[in-house]
Amino acid sequence: MLGIYDVGATAFFASQSDQRFSYCLYVPKSIVNESKCRLLVVIHGSRRTAEVYRDLCRDFAETQNLIVLCPLFPIGIPTMEDTGGYKFLLDNGIRYDQILLSMIDEVGKKYPVDIDKFYLHGFSGGGQFTNRFLYLWPERLAALSVGAPGLVTLYSHADWWVGTGNLETLFDKQMNVVAIENVPVQIVVGEDDLDTSEITLKEDSHYWAVGANDAGENRVLRAQRLFENWQPLVDRLQFDSVKGVGHNGFEVLPEVFEFFKVILDDS
Repeated sequence: MLGIYDVGATAFFASQSDQRFSYCLYVPKSIVNESKCRLLVVIHGSRRTAEVYRDLCRDFAETQNLIVLCPLFPIGIPTMEDTGGYKFLLDNGIRYDQILLSMIDEVGKKYPVDIDKFYLHGFSGGGQFTNRFLYLWPERLAALSVGAPGLVTLYSHADWWVGTGNLETLFDKQMNVVAIENVPVQIVVGEDDLDTSEITLKEDSHYWAVGANDAGENRVLRAQRLFENWQPLVDRLQFDSVKGVGHNGFEVLPEVFEFFKVILDDS
């Protein structure tokens, strides 16, 4: 039996697999009738605006019968110097991809929702997460939207995170190229997203890797480079450049919703 705090815009729940992390939900009203929902996961950027993304997805969730899950990966785990480890899926021994999957499992136990395959979007830091998540878990994705990733991981022989060459060794999981081919993918960026201050890494950065800045000077060029790299890899791939928009994840959501709506209507 669901309580009054389990429907609509929820509070943050501590992840039961690791209570350092939490998530909030939007649960559509139709859930009270035990109708089967689908799941949309939205990954925040560096400012951790998980609750704002949840609220902006409300109308889309109601019209499309979606539960929205927005995880919160705080700064300072395990140390205050760690500001972006979640973006790389693995940092300081923490597997952020597995933490997300455990959150999804919790939601699946509580609500009548299909969690075998889910819809995933992230912007900026969240776009980095979603870029990399595709390589590890394509079999779990109904569709993927990658928004303005500042540091991109290309399908290449270079070492992680610049490339995928040693992915299997690091994550103890073989890349499923056939499954990747079958995931519909959107890469979306504002056409004015040209600032480079956050995304030009120096060698003393905690996240430095050889080739870190080689994909392009700004986020537009890096998104285009990722698109070019994925063209031979992904069968259903689209690139959306949003006019008049800079580095703003909220302002690209209409294009994200339109992308997902097409996939949802086809399913």
